[in-house]
Amino acid sequence: MKQVELRNVSKSYDGKSQVLKGIDVTINPGEFFVLVGPSGCGKSTMLRMIAGLEEISGGDLYIGDVYSNHSPPSKRNLSMVFQNYALYPHLTVEQNILFGLHTKKITKAEQKKRCNETAEMLGLSELLKRKPRQLSGGQRQRVALARSIVTHAPICLMDEPLSNLDAKLRSKMRSEIRQIQKRLGITMIYVTHDQTEAMTMADRMMILHHGQVQQIGGPIDIYNFPSNTFVASFIGAPPMNLSQVSFRDREIVLDDHRAISISEEMARSIPIEERIIAGIRSEHIKLAKGGKVSFYAEAVNVEVLGTETLITFITGNKQWIAKWSGQWNISIGEKLPLYIDCADLYLFKQETGECIWHQSNRHDQYSLKEAIF
Repeated sequence: MKQVELRNVSKSYDGKSQVLKGIDVTINPGEFFVLVGPSGCGKSTMLRMIAGLEEISGGDLYIGDVYSNHSPPSKRNLSMVFQNYALYPHLTVEQNILFGLHTKKITKAEQKKRCNETAEMLGLSELLKRKPRQLSGGQRQRVALARSIVTHAPICLMDEPLSNLDAKLRSKMRSEIRQIQKRLGITMIYVTHDQTEAMTMADRMMILHHGQVQQIGGPIDIYNFPSNTFVASFIGAPPMNLSQVSFRDREIVLDDHRAISISEEMARSIPIEERIIAGIRSEHIKLAKGGKVSFYAEAVNVEVLGTETLITFITGNKQWIAKWSGQWNISIGEKLPLYIDCADLYLFKQETGECIWHQSNRHDQYSLKEAIF
């Protein structure tokens, strides 16, 4: 296992506009680290810089304790899985897995042993004599992963390896890749634009936007405590509901004059001179009970997903979504009494997007021990 460290790393192609700006991060040995962000944010460029396929314009890269800015890819002791798998169509599965091992001066017997062990781990033992055209998408993805694992490199880089698969297979492969990484104990750096992949796979994740780091942390911490409006709207399905608000006495007023009561503590913490955006996660918009109604809203869309129901309604010029557990028989146009606890609200500066208020103890986390005992 090896760590990877980037110190103030930047990338520009013309010497002027920067694709990546001041990246500072240490990826720990044995960690599953995910780079996530929208297309064009610089995540694949960062991965290719670690691999040695792109030059570093500024800053320092350390792999292990070794300064690696100018090391050729072959000397970095890492493997990489590409988005298009990059399999050789004229070679068998076995030959694709072993391709490149001959340059490492590994004996034929050891190569055969590694190939058989890796193929068994990934369920490819019966497919070793087939050509890539005879394989499904998921099987090809496994071959690309096997070719990476068989090198026994302590670091594995993966560039959106599941993007070509259908939704059901992506879900299955997410679990398999995660299990294999834990079993082997390798350091894995994984690029995706899919926040669900990032949330379900990562030990820690880095969110990039316009080449800049927005937040680094564990998936649950980032979900519960987003650093700005971009993170809040990017992480979560559905994303966080956001609206510009104003204040009067002990109320937050939405742009259509509907109001949410707030606590004295929250009222004291609000900088009156700032323009503020309020945010609320969809699961925290609740059906009002016992006369505690924040406001009424008309359902404009209802999606019953089996285990949960998504209800869309309008606040001013924004569409908000409430997410309720179970199957709700709600008609479009029906008026719903809704309740929002101010403890579940987030406040952001409109100018910078920076989060300026949240109640740190409002989220309950459950353990198996507590559930059983």
